[in-house]
Amino acid sequence: MLAIDDPFASPPPDEVPLPHAPLVRVIAQVRFPLIVSVERREFIAPFQEAIRGAYPVLRQEQTQALVVTPTGPAPIGPQATWRFADLDEKWRVSLTPGFLALEATAYTSRTDFLRRLDDVVRTLDQHVAPKLVDRLGIRFIDRVAGPAVDDIANLVRPEVRGIVGALASGRMQHTITETILTPEGARLLARWGILPPNQTIDPSGIEPLPERTWILDLDMSSVQPFPFSPSRIGADAKHFAEQIYAFFRWVVTDEFLRHYGGKP
Repeated sequence: MLAIDDPFASPPPDEVPLPHAPLVRVIAQVRFPLIVSVERREFIAPFQEAIRGAYPVLRQEQTQALVVTPTGPAPIGPQATWRFADLDEKWRVSLTPGFLALEATAYTSRTDFLRRLDDVVRTLDQHVAPKLVDRLGIRFIDRVAGPAVDDIANLVRPEVRGIVGALASGRMQHTITETILTPEGARLLARWGILPPNQTIDPSGIEPLPERTWILDLDMSSVQPFPFSPSRIGADAKHFAEQIYAFFRWVVTDEFLRHYGGKP
């Protein structure tokens, strides 16, 4: 456990590999002003061809579109969403008229994820050519399941666990803490707590499980639009991932790292 009060005040800690990490999903999203041509098959065909070697499975879906307004996201109707996936569908690229996302449920390392993100962002720049980034976000979702849920008091620091781990926790059905932090130039939405069986706080990111679980959901994003630049996106994504890891290491104890196969 990092013995500091502010996880953002020091350089990010070195990564401790966790062979059995409870990391269930990592998502990077680049939002940009609407490009309606993305709805057309002939327009996105060159984009598909450029990434088809890594993501050969293409599926088209209709999803509810949102536009960012000064008062928050607002629905604007259904839109085409193109889902490009690898053969195991453990890695997925989503492209809509308003965003590109890279999603992994088989995350292995920060270096690998950022390399894949850079590849698809540069392909987006070449074939779709957005001019502005409205929002860049990186999200890491950890989920503790099984007997470890009853040992949360030893796996996370006291400031985070709260009532979880106290005498009343065996009767606890649901408790979620939501905190917004503002490290320089960014915004971190941090959520953690107990979910009861068959429930979720976000169906798109956290699938319901038939058992009680403890989640740690960390989502860091930019706070101002900026010109679309693959190198800028790559640098900011790396910085966000490092900051998220620093907060993760602040949250968990050395016992957590050892429990999941790490060597602190």
